[in-house]
Amino acid sequence: MPLLPTTVVGSYPQPDWLVDRHMLGSRLPPRVRAKEIWRVAPEFLEQAQDDATVVAIRDMERAGIDIVTDGEIRRESYSNRFATALEGMDLDNPGTALDRTGHPNPVPRVVGPIRRARPVEKRDVQFLRANTDRAIKATLPGPFTMSQQAQDDYYRDDEAFAMALAEAVNEEVRDLFAAGADVVQLDEPYLQARAEKAQRFAIKAINRAFHGITGTTALHTCFGYAHIVHNRPQGYPFLEPLADVDVRQISIESAQQKVDLGVLRSFGGKTLIVGVIDLSDESPVEDVETLVRRIRNALQFVAPERLILAPDCGMKYLPRAKAFGKLSALARAAERVRAEL
Repeated sequence: MPLLPTTVVGSYPQPDWLVDRHMLGSRLPPRVRAKEIWRVAPEFLEQAQDDATVVAIRDMERAGIDIVTDGEIRRESYSNRFATALEGMDLDNPGTALDRTGHPNPVPRVVGPIRRARPVEKRDVQFLRANTDRAIKATLPGPFTMSQQAQDDYYRDDEAFAMALAEAVNEEVRDLFAAGADVVQLDEPYLQARAEKAQRFAIKAINRAFHGITGTTALHTCFGYAHIVHNRPQGYPFLEPLADVDVRQISIESAQQKVDLGVLRSFGGKTLIVGVIDLSDESPVEDVETLVRRIRNALQFVAPERLILAPDCGMKYLPRAKAFGKLSALARAAERVRAEL
């Protein structure tokens, strides 16, 4: 792996022939299943998702990305594929919870003990591993965030619910490493959105999710998809406490919000995945010089041996041509700065 390796946070744009992208982009990210977004008949859907996943992998490879994902092509949202596969969730009679934007959203309703009855993303990782020789990363929703995206009618205790989710996540993480993942990342955007609750039990839940895991683990937190969340704070209300998380890599957004990267000094020996690509709807494909400046800024606060470069968040809502252009510029900028070191 070179110095300043590049990666993606998780998602890559799904093709128009696979999903109704207008429908996808005009609603809040679904917490329950949203089968209506798929354009392909159910009997052909897995094959179509496999084909689209290969397209996403090849785009990342052609762009020059060092650590690739499957683009989360099979997902309706970053979290619902895993969350809705757990026992204890009533999907036919959903509940309601406020999204991070403050809008009510249909969510799974917890009616019994949370259990993972089967591996959920194991085949996804096996397929990714079989279709690239690059390092691969698998992504999962974190237990704290999932606890905020459901109506808990069983535990009636946020912390107890989050800890039950953490047990299920831990089982899944073990299977994803066994399936060939080089990195497994938990997505926890609600650390920022629900910072007061996060202070109480998020670290405990995340550490339980990674308990006993020896592979390379990562934790991503952000301000939400730029396409969805427009009123965004300038700084993270819950970031320094992540120094206490039992995880090797911390992934943060910085480009769009112009986050003061002095906070990176708080993370000791952890590897930092720093978002240097702005994913807001109006953002152009950055020129290489812009990205070089952002990378150099990060290097003021973290050694190059501990820095990985990425987009701010998932690229799900971008046009594919723009996403590819941004990743290509990222790879060229990393190469430029790498040559200076």
